[in-house]
Amino acid sequence: MPAGKGPNTGLQLWINLSSKDKMIEPKYQELLNSDIPSATKDGVEVRIIAGEAMGVHSPVYTRTPTMYLDFTLKPNTQYNQKIPESYNAFVYILKGEGVFGIEKSSPASAHHILVLSPGDGLSVWNKSSGSLRFVLVGGLPLNEPVVQRGPFVMNTQAEINKAMEDYYYGKNGFEMAKNWRSK
Repeated sequence: MPAGKGPNTGLQLWINLSSKDKMIEPKYQELLNSDIPSATKDGVEVRIIAGEAMGVHSPVYTRTPTMYLDFTLKPNTQYNQKIPESYNAFVYILKGEGVFGIEKSSPASAHHILVLSPGDGLSVWNKSSGSLRFVLVGGLPLNEPVVQRGPFVMNTQAEINKAMEDYYYGKNGFEMAKNWRSK
């Protein structure tokens, strides 16, 4: 998940599509840093990459219902975030340490993932003298089998083989792949 550990750490999230949506036309969305909405309250700042927090909604469209929130808590702050009961969710701690779940729990520190139980929501406390930064990612589970090979994620080995063949021969969405370069 993290591309590095420096101050400009980039995070990337790939969201699986349901089997009925797998072969649709790709839709890439990119937000510049300045395009990501944010909200601040009582020493807690959240950047809303996907979903909603503190009454602010992201402009990102996700075919699979998703939340992707980047939180920073100042020292001695606390926050509660609702998570739809039907979502699976996790927290990835980028910086600092915090108490997640129950106030009397042991603190969790940077570069750890915490998998949340469905329907819990998230309660977090920063009882330290430094800031705490983490992402909260959640989404509606598809309840479908997952098969992954390299960058390809599908539901069956046959679908993986077909995707790899399409990539190799430049078909079905990969027509521009061989000459494409990131800007």
